[in-house]
Amino acid sequence: MTHRFTRAQRREIKRMNEKFTGVLTQIDRMDWPPNIHDRIVEVWRSRDFLVQIFNEKFGIERLSINMTTTDGERWLDGISWDDLQRLKRECGRGDKWAVECFPSDRDIVNVANMRHLWVLPEPPPFGWRQ
Repeated sequence: MTHRFTRAQRREIKRMNEKFTGVLTQIDRMDWPPNIHDRIVEVWRSRDFLVQIFNEKFGIERLSINMTTTDGERWLDGISWDDLQRLKRECGRGDKWAVECFPSDRDIVNVANMRHLWVLPEPPPFGWRQ
């Protein structure tokens, strides 16, 4: 299902983007929309990105990341590995390992151009170390 942004919504998104710099800033809970998901524990915003942090099971946090500009129908795509690493660092998780999952075909949920990083409480048994 594709969401079409109205011209007014696109103008409002552009106006909001101009209030932020290129670096993430934590958004005070009082400024969150009233219908925001109850598992969200932090919201971070920059001119280009929105990061919502969810508490998941087993001490894992999920960073849900999307760009803050649209193509008229969807959030823009094209978040790079470098962007993900920088955003993880800017919201205070630079010292933690995170993974991105690619589910089986039957478990795919792809309703928006969003990326998800699962921040682990301990380093995984796989991966490179310096």
